[in-house]
Amino acid sequence: MPRPFRFGVNMLSPAPGEAWRAKCRRAEELGYDVILVPDHLGMPSPFPALVAAAEATTRPRVGTFVLNCAFWNPVLLAREVTTTEALTGGRLELGLGTGYVRDEFEQAGVEWGTPGSRVDHLERTIAELDRLLASPEQGPRPPLLIGGNGDRMLRIAAEHADIAAFTGARSSSKRPSGLDPLTPEELDGRVAAYRKFAQGRAEQAEMNLLVQLVDVTEDRSAAARPWLERMPDLTERDVLESPLVLAGTVEEITGQLLERRERYGFSYITVLEPYFEALAPVMEALRGQ
Repeated sequence: MPRPFRFGVNMLSPAPGEAWRAKCRRAEELGYDVILVPDHLGMPSPFPALVAAAEATTRPRVGTFVLNCAFWNPVLLAREVTTTEALTGGRLELGLGTGYVRDEFEQAGVEWGTPGSRVDHLERTIAELDRLLASPEQGPRPPLLIGGNGDRMLRIAAEHADIAAFTGARSSSKRPSGLDPLTPEELDGRVAAYRKFAQGRAEQAEMNLLVQLVDVTEDRSAAARPWLERMPDLTERDVLESPLVLAGTVEEITGQLLERRERYGFSYITVLEPYFEALAPVMEALRGQ
């Protein structure tokens, strides 16, 4: 049986206290299961923002989506996790990644290194968190989400993650710090690789996908135009068939999500803050499925 759908919203825009709490309450009203915060410069600081989100709501879980491990000393991160888990009443989901925006590393004075060195640091961070959060007084470690697409990241997710998150994109060779979407067939390959690495697990991880565009419309061609302007090497069909795009009527988008759960296993869908109102009728249509 497929897992039932869960929906998360990744909150990108900083806001004063009451405005922040109001949009978190709105996410709860719309039916979101998880309120998430990324780890990018210029966006909200993850842990205080999540504590405020939990205080403003009663039902949704809260989570990091995802922490740039290069920015964090593992011992100090364990303190943040423990405190946030306590202050949110055990509602925290901890998302970890390696970071991919070189400009942010330079602004923060953090060594960019190599892809391998960044993954090394993530592995050390997971090991330290497991050690530091294992004492009985800490309680169980929060559910762990690991985001990435490369083979080594997928192996780590297969070994450690409760939630395996797929970005569905790769670093762009044409746009600095940009991402290019994977084709549906390329994403098939990434999911197949993860499943191969996870064969020995007693229970499969929940599968997550970050959706980059939601447009409830009867004009799917119009929905594709903003992407075509930014990425002129794509065709309209490329955009509309991308797993990262949800475009069409409520019924069409509902069908797209059901098909992607069947094809890839994605039952946990995350959308970006600008689209969290647009997805609401789709979530309502899929509630309980």
